[in-house]
Amino acid sequence: MSIPVEFANLAQIIVSVALIVAILAQVRGEGLGNIFGGEGVGLFRTRRGWEKTMFNFTIALGVVFLVVSLANAMGFGR
Repeated sequence: MSIPVEFANLAQIIVSVALIVAILAQVRGEGLGNIFGGEGVGLFRTRRGWEKTMFNFTIALGVVFLVVSLANAMGFGR
C-alpha cells in the first residue's frame, strides 16, 4: 500500500510542530536559569494531573514522529 508523498511529508511536519509545542508547553518558566545555577536546582516533583497528561502525550508524539520519520525515510511515501 502506497501513500502519496505529499501526505507523508505533511504528516511529518504536523507531528513535528505538535511535538515542539508539547515540549515548550512543559517548560515551567525556568528557562535558561537552571543552566547557570538558578533557583530550583535539585528540586524533584511528582507529575500530577495536567503535567502527567502532557508528559505522556509528549512521549506518544515522540513515538509517532519516530514512526512517521522512519516510514518516510524508507520510502513508504513513494
